[in-house]
Amino acid sequence: MKVIAIIGCGRIARNAHLPALSQLDDVRIKYGCDIIEEKAKKLQEDFPKIENVITDYNVALADPEIDAVWVLTPNFAHYTVTMDALRAGKHVLCEKPITVNYALSKEMKQMADKMGKMLNIGVCNRHHASVEKLYEMNKNGEFGNIYHIYCSFRSCRSIPGLGGDFTTKAVSGGGALIDWGVHFLDLILYVLGGAKLKTVTCDTYCEMAKDMASYKYKGMWAEDTKNLNGTNDVDDFVTGYVRTDKASISINGAWAQNLDKGEMFVDFLGDKKGARLAYQGKIEVFDGETLETTAPEYDIPNQYLEENKAFLESIDTGVKTRGNIDNVLESALLLDLLYQSADAHKEIVVE
Repeated sequence: MKVIAIIGCGRIARNAHLPALSQLDDVRIKYGCDIIEEKAKKLQEDFPKIENVITDYNVALADPEIDAVWVLTPNFAHYTVTMDALRAGKHVLCEKPITVNYALSKEMKQMADKMGKMLNIGVCNRHHASVEKLYEMNKNGEFGNIYHIYCSFRSCRSIPGLGGDFTTKAVSGGGALIDWGVHFLDLILYVLGGAKLKTVTCDTYCEMAKDMASYKYKGMWAEDTKNLNGTNDVDDFVTGYVRTDKASISINGAWAQNLDKGEMFVDFLGDKKGARLAYQGKIEVFDGETLETTAPEYDIPNQYLEENKAFLESIDTGVKTRGNIDNVLESALLLDLLYQSADAHKEIVVE
């Protein structure tokens, strides 16, 4: 039986991790913590497996019963809460992104190593059945040489929580790239299997809601956090090109664009086969020999359940899983370099 604490009782806790953890009989959720007590109490009402509500996470960190904590706070707080938890001798599952920059991400890894604790990152797509299938296909040589990957994560007029935490760089660390793009980039690097970065080029734009009061939208995720007197200083569109030692990668992403289309997919182009992943869906495979497209049939278990189970098992076995920070740092580096390139308006060469 693992005894755990949830730190941060917002959307990712409610929509992803609590439904998964509630299914596990060998887990006690001793604490649900949020600086907004009402939010934690509402989560406890909906997920009665939470035994106690607290507003100071240090209460949980001081409790010798607690084996592990889930850090589900806004991005800017990942570093502080995770470092405190590791110092307190707790294992940690921290939501993506690791934190707001690569340097701090490395410090988190170093602290996990120093304390001998597991630190996993919430890169849920590594536990999605479609991504696992692509990983195995590449590992088995079915694609031949994957020479290029193209990903698109674009939506029409759907900036989340305009003016609030999502669009405030000091809190989130960025916009569409750090929010959506990190998922796509991480699953690409995972499928490639240890690709090392060579060059990175990127441009970002904040164009669609420069005047927040006049911004019109088709939909708004986290609309309850909207604050039109707040801040919007993050990217709503990103485009980039990456060279690695295994394949080149091109990306186009938009929280908002003046095209009434949503495109969420990744294309893997190999010299034997190619595949398109419908994000959070299934894959289609084109065979260069038969010239036929097939859609494999398979089940898609809940990726958050699989992610949480893998983390808990790693605590017992001591074996670092695909979500361990050691295996995610290259994604954090890529994210950082893309923003560096956009800020400097030049290509970054990785030494």
